[in-house]
Amino acid sequence: MNAGMFLYSTSLLNDSFFEDTQLFITELNDKGAMGFVVNKLFPRKFNELVEFRHSIAFPLYDGGPVDREHLYFLHRRPDLIEGGIPVAGDIYMGGDFKAAVKYINNKSIATHDIRLFIGYCGWDPLELEEEIAEGSWEIKNTGALF
Repeated sequence: MNAGMFLYSTSLLNDSFFEDTQLFITELNDKGAMGFVVNKLFPRKFNELVEFRHSIAFPLYDGGPVDREHLYFLHRRPDLIEGGIPVAGDIYMGGDFKAAVKYINNKSIATHDIRLFIGYCGWDPLELEEEIAEGSWEIKNTGALF
């Protein structure tokens, strides 16, 4: 198991936040794991958040139940958005948020390069591995991020 893998929920997680979810894992180490739900849209668009009301109507995703007061983002544009942390392949997490917003507002194709999330998913050390072992998640090497 490593960062960059996709997890799909099983029926063991039905009737929970994670029912029918696809996760993208961005961090997995001795401190725990972090990832984002990548297949559930948030009911509001980026420009419906008060502080971003002058932005375009860009989709937001419901990234997870942790820290739902903040926005997080994954992207494939380290050439335009500095400071991102490499996750896997051409995927980066975070970086210069102002540059990301500028790119979103100036590029109609940004949905192919950036994904915005409200909240994230987090696990304590070995917690995610235990959930996989009990059958709550299926590991896949491929999935749709952008």
